[in-house]
Amino acid sequence: MIKKRNIIGALVVGITGMASFAVVASIVVIMVNIIAGGMDTFSISFLTESPKEGMTEGGIYPAIIGTFLRVIIMTLVGVPIGAVTAVYLSEYASSKSKFAQMIRFAVNTLAGVPAIVFGLFGLGFFVQFVGQGMDYALEGGSGLRWAQPNLLWASLTMALLTLPVVIVSVEEAIRAVPRELREASLALGGTKWQTIRKVVIPNSFTGVLTGGILAISRGAGEVAPILFTGAAYFLPHLPASLSDQFMELGYHIYIMATQSADVEATSGIQYATTMVLLFCTFSLNFIAVVLRYKMRKKMH
Repeated sequence: MIKKRNIIGALVVGITGMASFAVVASIVVIMVNIIAGGMDTFSISFLTESPKEGMTEGGIYPAIIGTFLRVIIMTLVGVPIGAVTAVYLSEYASSKSKFAQMIRFAVNTLAGVPAIVFGLFGLGFFVQFVGQGMDYALEGGSGLRWAQPNLLWASLTMALLTLPVVIVSVEEAIRAVPRELREASLALGGTKWQTIRKVVIPNSFTGVLTGGILAISRGAGEVAPILFTGAAYFLPHLPASLSDQFMELGYHIYIMATQSADVEATSGIQYATTMVLLFCTFSLNFIAVVLRYKMRKKMH
C-alpha cells in the first residue's frame, strides 16, 4: 500500500513537473524565434522613425506613442471604476443584495465576451451614438469630428474590456484583508469610510496594483476591440487630439502579417514590432512584481 502511494506520488510529481517544463519551454521557444526574426530589423532608428510609404521601410515610433496614449487613457478610466466597484461589492453590498448579484453577473458576462464583440459595441455605441450626439451638440451637425473612430473611443472600449480583470483582482485583494483589522478600526470609533480608506485599502494596495497592471498588460496586447474604434493602417504622424486616429503596435503587427502586399518583405518589421510589444508587456509585469515585493517588505 505504501509502495503504491509512493508510485502515485512520484507520478504526480513527474506529470506536474513536465507540465511546468512545457510551459517554460514554450515561452523560451517563442521568444527565441521572435528575437531571431527581428534582430536584423531592430535598431534605434526603428524605434524613433515613422513608417514610410509602402510600409516596408521606416520605424514604428507613431505606433509606440499611440499604444502608450491608449494605455494611459484606458488606465485612467478603467482602473478607478473597477477599483471603486470592487470596494462596493466587498465592503458595502450585502451578499443577498439583488443589485450586487446583478453587478457580479455583468462582470462574469463581460469576462466571457469575445474581444471582437467589444469592438462592435464600441463602434455602435461610442462612435455612432455618443460621437454623433457630440457632433450635433458641439458642431451643430455640420462636421464629423467625434462620430468616427479615434483615440478616445478606442481607449474607452479597451477600458470596458479590462474592467472584469480589475474588479475581480481588487475584490480578492480587499477580501484578503483580515476581518479583525476592520473590527479594531470600528471599535476605536472609525467610520466605515475611514476604515476602508485607512485600513482596508492600504493593506490591499498590492492587490489593487496587481489588478491594474494585469489590466494594462492585457489591454496593451489586444487588437480586436480597436479594429473599428480608432486604429489606423498607415499614419506617419502622431495624433494631435483625442478625436484623431492613431497607429498601434498590435494592429501594426496584424496589418503587416495579413494585409501587406509582400509579407516576406515585412517579416522583419513584424518580428521587431512583436519584440517591442512583448518587451513593454514584460516590463509592466516586472514593474508590478518589484513594486509588490517592496511594498510587502515595507509593510512587514
